[in-house]
Amino acid sequence: MRGLTFIGWMIKMASKYEELLERAYSKLPPTVFESRRFEVPRVRSTIFGMRTVVHNFKEISESLNRAPQHLLKFLVKEMATAGTLDGERAIFQGKFGEKTLQHLIERYTNEYVICPVCKRPDTKIVKEKRLWFLVCEACGAKSSLRPV
Repeated sequence: MRGLTFIGWMIKMASKYEELLERAYSKLPPTVFESRRFEVPRVRSTIFGMRTVVHNFKEISESLNRAPQHLLKFLVKEMATAGTLDGERAIFQGKFGEKTLQHLIERYTNEYVICPVCKRPDTKIVKEKRLWFLVCEACGAKSSLRPV
């Protein structure tokens, strides 16, 4: 008789667990369940004299879901040069190959876009007092960032 009550209790707990799990899943944002692949567009650049023009700069920053000024600031510091935004494109002082620019954008993506916990790009940068954080909208993780 005692065994039957234990089994009944286990069945009741299992159904309660499934109910709680279903409720937790319903509270998650729909982006968690999407399985689309995150890809950053390839850099399209041209060198004019001592200047490098990235023609699809705005497209790259939009795909990363970051302000073009933030990405520009990172690239300018990493390349130790001057740079400006000109509509859809960015212009840098100096000659930089597409491989160099692509590598730097990948570094930016890994540091300032991809969540270190769940590895998803659904993040935003938040400033609290003097500190910067990368907040993941998919898993809720909050990671500190070094300022650009």
